[in-house]
Amino acid sequence: MYYSTNYSSPIGEMLIASDGEAICGTWFFGQKHFPSSENLIRNDNLAVFDDVKKWFDDYFNGLNPEINFNLNPRGTDFRLKVWRILRDIPYGKTMTYGEIAQKISPTMSAQAVGGAVSHNPIAVIIPCHRVLGSNGKLTGYAGGLRRKIQLLNLEHGQF
Repeated sequence: MYYSTNYSSPIGEMLIASDGEAICGTWFFGQKHFPSSENLIRNDNLAVFDDVKKWFDDYFNGLNPEINFNLNPRGTDFRLKVWRILRDIPYGKTMTYGEIAQKISPTMSAQAVGGAVSHNPIAVIIPCHRVLGSNGKLTGYAGGLRRKIQLLNLEHGQF
């Protein structure tokens, strides 16, 4: 079971989930891989929710806030490895799927990385929007390409 709350971002309503200690998920309503509500208990009063909402407020106001709360995404070892690399992409910068693949293994495919990136359960905070296709092409985003463009523009990213 997870606890949940909502957050109204400037680019769409979001769902935030926590195990009570750490953030386990942040999704835009209607995005791909949106969780089922059957394992969620609404609770707007967790301290970690206050922390993440403050982080989102700062982020959407053009700041690059420090993450001062724990993250606990659930996934396979491979997905967790990809998501750790995503966390290292600096604010305002981008990386390609191929570059991430090369960080993992010289034989890793960009498509495998793309599958892991698309299942990132902690949107924006684990910045999968900073990942581009080969030659810097704008490619898919579980929250929609319009939101990806808005997030990159907010960070003054180049794509």
